Amino acid sequence: MDAIIIGAGIAGMYQLYRLRELGLKAQVFEAGSDVGGTWYWNRYPGARFDSESWSYGYSFSKELLADWDWPEHFAAQPDTLRYLNHVADRFDLRRDIRCNSRVVAAQFDEAPARWTVTLENGETASAPLLITALGPLSAFTLPNIPGREAFAGTACHTARWPREGIAMAGKRVGIIGTGATAIQIIQSIAPEVGQLTVFQRTANWAAPLHNRRITPEEQARIKGSYDEIFARCRETDTCFIHQADPRSVFDVSPAEREAFWEKLYREPGFGIWVGNFRDVLTNPKANALMTEWARKKVFERVRDPVTAEKLIPKNHGFGTRRLPLESGYFEVYNQANVRLVDINEEPIERITASGVRTSAGDYACDVLIYASGFDGVTGPYDRMDIRGPGGRRLRDDWQETPRTLLGVMAEGFPNMLMILGPHTARGNIPRNIEEIVDWVTGLIGHMQTHRLVRVEPRAGAVDEWTRHVEDSAAGLLFTQVNSWQTGVNRNVEGRDVRRTLGYYGGAVRYRRKGAAIAAGGYDEFAFG
Repeated sequence: MDAIIIGAGIAGMYQLYRLRELGLKAQVFEAGSDVGGTWYWNRYPGARFDSESWSYGYSFSKELLADWDWPEHFAAQPDTLRYLNHVADRFDLRRDIRCNSRVVAAQFDEAPARWTVTLENGETASAPLLITALGPLSAFTLPNIPGREAFAGTACHTARWPREGIAMAGKRVGIIGTGATAIQIIQSIAPEVGQLTVFQRTANWAAPLHNRRITPEEQARIKGSYDEIFARCRETDTCFIHQADPRSVFDVSPAEREAFWEKLYREPGFGIWVGNFRDVLTNPKANALMTEWARKKVFERVRDPVTAEKLIPKNHGFGTRRLPLESGYFEVYNQANVRLVDINEEPIERITASGVRTSAGDYACDVLIYASGFDGVTGPYDRMDIRGPGGRRLRDDWQETPRTLLGVMAEGFPNMLMILGPHTARGNIPRNIEEIVDWVTGLIGHMQTHRLVRVEPRAGAVDEWTRHVEDSAAGLLFTQVNSWQTGVNRNVEGRDVRRTLGYYGGAVRYRRKGAAIAAGGYDEFAFG
């Protein structure tokens, strides 16, 4: 083999396609039993896009764009998984994808300049190039609560939802967590369960998704506009169709400001988050105004003021964590069968055989759902034993902060290329993926042309990029908030210090930096 790719999600499949174009032979190892990555594992009730479907799919094939119909503006997980299976079949990708093959270790051998990977079953494989397409949110975490093994009912993490589903109609269901995943589940199952108990540690801001079916007329317009859609995505900082308004919050009157926010609140998608006034996410006073307005919206939708107050985040302003989009989430708490437990007021003491015990008493559950999130971005790498020359371990190198060049290569780990690794642009993930895969493919093509067998980033270039990453994040309010985006996870030992895990200078600047390096002959890399 010329290359080993870890992961058969959106990134791994596209990288395989591009390597074949170079005439290279690659093997993809996938832990799941089928392709799809995020959309294979996360099959919980209510899972769906929060970016527009027609801006999310692959753009590399006009034929694929022409023959695929997205059923909704924000597609549900089954439709997305069906799409990715269609892509795998259409381009005959499965013949180079080996499923049920979890990679647990990777070792770089200096003399032949090859990577050897070890699978969970003990088998090994080797190739000169190792390409990691692990996904930034694939290492799920369970809460640090004693007694989990004692629960006698049905329990699972949202990222391991059984294919056959979980029967919940009329049952007592407990869910631990109120992040983006939990919000989708809660609003989906509340109408059918007998009793739903939501255990909340950190309240989250959320805004309406406004999803609906795509009409035949809209389908035709979308297919005739793909060039413009993807051009728009290339113009924006986040690769969504939305771009920040150039005005400041303080450039308009209070009445104009609130009318603008009302307009965004009634529109579909992320406009309320990334299409807002330019200083909402950078100026504390501007954010405070937006936060107070969003607070009023919660009170408008939740009838009980005590419950509404519990649903208001106290530790972060609006949009300073990734904003979940919802369809009736706040109204769920108006239902008689739904109760909200603030575990800051009554901490969970343990899981029992019959449910959850807090400091205030016991909550009986037939089903227990852990919506406790992920060890983001670096977590999937930490869970593999990745070692470079001389046994240098990636997990140790990244303990304080990752050190990369463009987020595609780590210092000291030759021939290991990362798709959506730390310090790459963040936003509309497939748009980011395609750009990174195309760039990586260009670098590999350069090595082919010049008969080069080894590549690694120069230390000086890594220093420069790391400084630029940190400088680009300075002044953004989200850096002052604990979340997976800043590397904080109370369910993972040692994850209590904020780190910059993405590149927040915008996708346009990221693309320009990568293009400049390529145009300059990749001088920032050392070849052999």
